[in-house]
Amino acid sequence: MNEFDIIKHYFTKASHRKDVIMGPGDDCALLQVPANTLLAVSTDTLVSGVHFFADMDPTALGHKALAVNLSDLAAMGADPCWVSLAITLPEVDEVWIKQFCAGFFELSEYYNVALVGGDTTKGPLSITVTVHGTLPLGKGLLRSGAQVGDGIYVTGTLGDAALGLQQALGNIQVPKAHQEFVRNKFEYPHPRILVGQALRDIATSALDLSDGLAGDLAHICRASGLRAQIEVDQLPLSDAMQASISQEQGWELALTGGDDYELCFTVSELHRGQLETALSHCGVKFTRIGRMFSGEPNVELVHEGKPYQIVNQSWDHFRKV
Repeated sequence: MNEFDIIKHYFTKASHRKDVIMGPGDDCALLQVPANTLLAVSTDTLVSGVHFFADMDPTALGHKALAVNLSDLAAMGADPCWVSLAITLPEVDEVWIKQFCAGFFELSEYYNVALVGGDTTKGPLSITVTVHGTLPLGKGLLRSGAQVGDGIYVTGTLGDAALGLQQALGNIQVPKAHQEFVRNKFEYPHPRILVGQALRDIATSALDLSDGLAGDLAHICRASGLRAQIEVDQLPLSDAMQASISQEQGWELALTGGDDYELCFTVSELHRGQLETALSHCGVKFTRIGRMFSGEPNVELVHEGKPYQIVNQSWDHFRKV
């Protein structure tokens, strides 16, 4: 198969969205953006050997490639609409492509996201996804809106994807009863779209957790000009985490492990009740882990009222080791 055969056979899919005027097949996609809305756009690249194992299950890879981008839309409170996909393949492996598309399109159909274009080239395996979403004017969840006294919250449990990675690397032995759970957390992240939408009128700031809580929360601190204090004993750890490693090791993974794709957000104490009501309808667990203070923008960790230190750092592609 040549490039255009691959695109036509595997990556051209009819969309039920009426706002797609022209999808794959022309020089550009033509999309109808609703009136009085903002367009939210995010791009991520996944590179073999850096973001995923070369032999990763292609169905899981297709899911994850889209999920990590949708997570950015969730952090902004946006409604997912369209996606473009640029994929570089070392060879034409039709079985692999079919399985990749199965994972990608299952998630895109779940969120009613239309694939509207992209590119296919030959070379080392890498995947670049750009997602587009919409949200009402003035409703975007930014990193810069946190206020002194706001509570700091996270969804779900933290560190499970990192635990799944350490299990795959053979560094940590996860009990058999929890192995599938942590593997799915690593390979099949679940973007918190509904939570982000529910937070539009409640949260003062938000982001998704891709590189580790400690490093990601620092972005909110810098953008908002505030200091964050996290109580490490409040970090939500799963049963799998608690059954696999010590509490201190669990805190380390929760703070620096990355790949969680949960949401971290700040909320005024005045809206605490509203938050509990709104997220109860989403069926997603959330936990208050700290508070925002005035002062030099950074993330402070405390345990039983005393400073707490961690060994590792959150992920940074260009950090010198």
